[in-house]
Amino acid sequence: MVGHRGSRCLRRYTGLMVVFILSFLIVFTGCGKKEDKGVKERIFNVRAITVEKRALRPFVEAVGTLKANEEVVVSSEIDGILKRITVTEGSKVSRGMLIAEVNETDYRLEVKRAEAALRQTDASMANAKVEFERKDALYKEQLVTRQQFDDITARLALADGDVERAKAALDLAREKLSKTKIYAPLAGSVKEKRTTAGDYVRNGTPLVYLIQTDPIKLIFSVIERDVGKIKTGQDMQFRVDSFPDQEFRGVLKNIYPHLEEKTRSLQVEAIVANSQQLLKPGLFARVILFTGPARDVVVVPITSLLYEGTSVKAFVVENGQAKEKQVKTGQKYGEFMEIMEGLQGGEQLITVGQNNLSQGVKVNVAR
Repeated sequence: MVGHRGSRCLRRYTGLMVVFILSFLIVFTGCGKKEDKGVKERIFNVRAITVEKRALRPFVEAVGTLKANEEVVVSSEIDGILKRITVTEGSKVSRGMLIAEVNETDYRLEVKRAEAALRQTDASMANAKVEFERKDALYKEQLVTRQQFDDITARLALADGDVERAKAALDLAREKLSKTKIYAPLAGSVKEKRTTAGDYVRNGTPLVYLIQTDPIKLIFSVIERDVGKIKTGQDMQFRVDSFPDQEFRGVLKNIYPHLEEKTRSLQVEAIVANSQQLLKPGLFARVILFTGPARDVVVVPITSLLYEGTSVKAFVVENGQAKEKQVKTGQKYGEFMEIMEGLQGGEQLITVGQNNLSQGVKVNVAR
């Protein structure tokens, strides 16, 4: 009985082991097949766009600073007490506007003295002329000596010289009197006032600093590589942080004759209309200088390109597979890059997921 029961248990145990081994082999084999199948049929999800051509203008990017178009120091040209000054910092001035006045009392008196001196010399000149005419007639009749005639001739010449000097002195006195009133040499704004009424000023004393901000000047530098592309008359656009959503435009007016040795860059100037006075000297500007007319170029997002050393490549979708394209880049247009060789336009360019791809792998373009 015992032997029969032991044999039966052995058979049952042997059967269970066979079932277990078969189950293990089935599971292991099934997993291996699924893994192999996953490797062979792996599909990469990507995003793609159609490569297109756009009509774009070539340009040069730079950074610059806004400066006043003109800046002058208005100074006194005479000595005296400043009677009044009509402007303060920030005041708008027009060309020819009275901005300051020096006490004119002494200069008016000087004009009167010069006028009196001229009248006296005119009288002396008149007397000398009368005497000359009388002695000239007598000399012709030999009723006066040659010495007497020469004396009156010399007196007449001296009187004429005195009259000319008196006229010059009067002109100078009047000129000084006119300079007691000081006018703005240009239209603009007062940047700084250096004196106040009651100050004693001398010839050359600065009174106010004037700046002209309409138009305003934009100064920026162009790197050595781009120097050959620029010329006066080219139009440009720029933005400033104060008005980030507004675009300003100007025209290149001046190109400096030399490059800065330290930076290897060329400084240039553009003139910008500023009738609303939004732009202020000292503002930082991001500049785009257009160097030619619009032309059709193939452009792609910069983020779609892959860089390996000196080579640049991109991936396109062909028949559900990724195909590698070696490309040659040109000019940068904001977030896009010009493609000079490798893409013609119309290709389906992978823009997201290209970092994990290799030639020929299957891809699924997400919609």
